[in-house]
Amino acid sequence: MDLIHTTKRKRDSDEAITNGIDLSLLEEIEKSQHSIESVDIKTLKKLVLSFERRFHENIAARLKFPENPEKFADSEIELHQDIENMKILAGAPELYPELINLNAVPSLMDLLNHDNTDISIDVVSLLQDLTDEDVYDENDEPVKMLVDCLLENNVLECLVNNLLRLNESDPDEVSAVYSTLTTIENLIEVKPAVAELVCEKTKLLRWIVGKIKVREFDSNKQYASEILAILLQTSVANQKRLGQMNGVDVILQAVAMYKSRDPKSLDEEEMVENLFDCLCCMLMPLENKERFLKAEGVELMIIIMNQKKLCYGSAIRALDFAMTNYPPACERFVDVMGLKTAFPAFMGKIPTTKNKKKRSKEELEERLISLVASLFGGVLRGSRRERLLSKFVENEFEKIDRLMELYMRYANRVKEESERLDELELDDLEMDEDEKYNRKLESGLYSLQLIAVILGHLWTSDHPRIRSRIELLLKQQKLTKKDVKNVLQEYHDNIGDLDGPDEKEKAQLKIQRFIAAL
Repeated sequence: MDLIHTTKRKRDSDEAITNGIDLSLLEEIEKSQHSIESVDIKTLKKLVLSFERRFHENIAARLKFPENPEKFADSEIELHQDIENMKILAGAPELYPELINLNAVPSLMDLLNHDNTDISIDVVSLLQDLTDEDVYDENDEPVKMLVDCLLENNVLECLVNNLLRLNESDPDEVSAVYSTLTTIENLIEVKPAVAELVCEKTKLLRWIVGKIKVREFDSNKQYASEILAILLQTSVANQKRLGQMNGVDVILQAVAMYKSRDPKSLDEEEMVENLFDCLCCMLMPLENKERFLKAEGVELMIIIMNQKKLCYGSAIRALDFAMTNYPPACERFVDVMGLKTAFPAFMGKIPTTKNKKKRSKEELEERLISLVASLFGGVLRGSRRERLLSKFVENEFEKIDRLMELYMRYANRVKEESERLDELELDDLEMDEDEKYNRKLESGLYSLQLIAVILGHLWTSDHPRIRSRIELLLKQQKLTKKDVKNVLQEYHDNIGDLDGPDEKEKAQLKIQRFIAAL
């Protein structure tokens, strides 16, 4: 970064900026900057012509005077100004195809590797503006064309290579880190496949892991956590890739800092939430569940719950992901006294936190219902199963009472949604069965189905007092076992084959056994 501070001091000098530039050209460009409406193809061609000229002049000056920075300082100031001038194009994205045709993109990519980091930062800032979400919302196709052209010219590699050389002890370069991450986020927004491409082709994941490992909080650590969540949320490949980089352990160590203390600011709070989002995404592949278990993630989440700090609800969510379809995590949960921690929450004794985005009590209830259903599916025999069942017997069957209370609440909500959908169909709003089913799932049908599954497990436990309690509560609510069977049947009929046909058949057989027993 040989001329950063020299060039910045000289940028404000009109004499230096205009030295050697066609003044009439600059005047025209400056006029166009004042009015977005004035940007047209003629203006674009002038901008690109000026930029390309300064670009090549700077290359020539650096080659001619490699040991004498003062000889090429002015050309870099002028190049900076031309890059700044091109930002006006963000107001006219319909001109992006012409920008591509003028072959300006390869030159911009070359400048991302410029010896003067100031120049590469200028280009990052320009790319951020050209791909901004506001531009994309209004002009989809031209922005997609630009992004495709950028990708063809290795923008991801150039951006990340530049990111790796930035020095975050310099305030300007800290800002450049943020701009780089914003640009990558913009590219993903325009073309979701970029989320996997950037992890395949660059060292971005490794950079983010290094950032998250730093104990001190700063805005770029927060943004890195947000970008990581974006990279992981829709990509199993990225989830597995990060798992192979010891990512599960890194994220657990990062959230462990907040097991007994709350974040000090709203931004830090946002970062912690992002980290838990990353953890939950990571816990989808089986191999990462294994890593979570080996790293004592179950124990850490229980500790966080017991501390009753801001991360309480996030820990429940992570446990839900870890235990879904993974019996070893369920068994470990029972072994480390997780039942004692989870069931007070299941009973509605959820601590209040000062989280501005605190999870609603209802959302936590749904997570806890899922967690208990996973326990019954994962702890099938022996003393662990007895300990789980005993929870539903103790204190005069209060947890079965609670289960039935939740069953009625979700059943009523699903019934209301079904009636509403029927009314919409009467108003000639066509809706296929899949859409109707998804609407009902969103209104609480999935939680209702899981409650019915838990009731199925309790019923088939062959515990006479448990059966008697369930029958009594059904009778009190003017329900029959057939009502529960109907919920289970709908669940059975809609089990997908995401985990493969064998797993689908296995899941359907289990539900069929509950239906037969009831």
